[in-house]
Amino acid sequence: MAISTNKKGKMFTEINITPLTDIFLVLLIIMMVVAPTFQSMDNAITVPEINSGVAIEEEKAVVAITKDGQMYLNGAPIEEDKLVEELVAIRYYLEKPEVVVKADEKVKSAEIMKVMNAAQDAEYKKLIVAGEPLSKKEQKDLKENNQGV
Repeated sequence: MAISTNKKGKMFTEINITPLTDIFLVLLIIMMVVAPTFQSMDNAITVPEINSGVAIEEEKAVVAITKDGQMYLNGAPIEEDKLVEELVAIRYYLEKPEVVVKADEKVKSAEIMKVMNAAQDAEYKKLIVAGEPLSKKEQKDLKENNQGV
């Protein structure tokens, strides 16, 4: 930075940004030329594949709740007040004592909380809320399979 004086003898202390601008433009051009080489290095890296979720196995207690509030335990209709007893009864037959809740998207959170409380009362250690809601086809199949029961 140069300090000079003007015609009246006062000091001139402004910064000349022209050289600074030139340096930034040169750096920008260098980065634009070098950037494509970084992209070609990424092609040599193989990223491991991951699953976005795990499939629901039938060795678990699956509680399905339809949009009208009807509950099914592993495909069999069940009353809300008997859910704890049934969960306790089947817990010892399961490979992993886990409860999977699969509910229609229209089901209120209170219904799902009832299943959670029943699982806790039946001393299940793990509860899974299925990421995919109970489809209309699955609801229809549950109702049709249990018409004769």
